[in-house]
Amino acid sequence: MGRRIAAALLAVLALGLMLPTGSTVPLSAKESGKTKRIALTFDDGPSAGYTAEILDILREYDVKATFFVIGKNVEAHPDLLRRTVSEGHEIGNHTYSHPHLKTIDEAKLSEEVVRSATLLQEVAGIRTSLFRPPEGIITPAVTAAAEKGGYRTVLWSIDTMDWALNPAPKIVQTIKREASDGDIVLFHDWVAGDSPTPAALRQIIPWLKDAGFTFVKVSEL
Repeated sequence: MGRRIAAALLAVLALGLMLPTGSTVPLSAKESGKTKRIALTFDDGPSAGYTAEILDILREYDVKATFFVIGKNVEAHPDLLRRTVSEGHEIGNHTYSHPHLKTIDEAKLSEEVVRSATLLQEVAGIRTSLFRPPEGIITPAVTAAAEKGGYRTVLWSIDTMDWALNPAPKIVQTIKREASDGDIVLFHDWVAGDSPTPAALRQIIPWLKDAGFTFVKVSEL
């Protein structure tokens, strides 16, 4: 299927999974016809390489975002998590070790989620209700573990592919082409290599503001 169709399906899935069972509100914020809102999300941090730089950029442009953090990286960089929270950003649970979810059962996944949640409480005194499964994989075990933990599962509607070192101009082009009200944009604040994300953010944030978008945290959608 085409990229735009795939993105739309992910948006519906993500927003649908964020709704309580039996909810009757629209599946997508895009249906509301109200103000243009967009949520920037960052996975896999905190990291010594890029989290601080990304936080600097967000502060410079007065943008709040949502960070889905990995527990073992919180252990390694607790001060970065505390800074992220103190600057008003939202935190989500992204498991403790970022396992491949097709290879573990519900009990192991629940252990991963609980271990990460415990760290968030110990390090920053927070309890998040947002969960993003590694690689966006949804299985019966993922659904069961998320529900058991009281989490809303959040995916995305625009994938920047920054984890694959997609060049910044291409990331910017993708967002300009696809951005619409209610979108959730997937970035990473940890990548294996020279991340294009900071450069892309410096270009796309002013463009989105000029285009009339308001930046919100995921829970505000």
